[in-house]
Amino acid sequence: MRITSYYPVIMTRNVEGTAAFYSEHLGFRPLFTSDWYVHLQSGADPSVNLAVLDCRHDTVPAEARKPAAGLILNFEVEDPDALYGEVQARGLPILVPLRDEPFGQRHFITADPNGVLIDIIKPIPPAPAFAAQYEAGALPPASP
Repeated sequence: MRITSYYPVIMTRNVEGTAAFYSEHLGFRPLFTSDWYVHLQSGADPSVNLAVLDCRHDTVPAEARKPAAGLILNFEVEDPDALYGEVQARGLPILVPLRDEPFGQRHFITADPNGVLIDIIKPIPPAPAFAAQYEAGALPPASP
């Protein structure tokens, strides 16, 4: 199988508000907009896409018609420190404050209006105890 595209779809009861959140706070722009579905694309990288779907729409199997839960979206960025300041200034919830993790991430976690967690990440060199767990070529490079 050759995958030609991949993007998460957030099922919600508030399509418009959820799409507006990702546009306003994470720089996405709508490529398709309806009352039941919005396809978003990153303004900084067209290969980064996200969709928002009304969980009650008839394209969703009846037994699955419920809002997203138990979901974390990871966004790797160049400067999580700057984005952390912006997120704080906008009054978004800070569920995990900005910090360095020994497994190789500098990150913080906020949430969208549905409770979907948003993990803003920059890979950093891991502590020696974790470095051996990375596959060859996957180890984050040392910071300049």
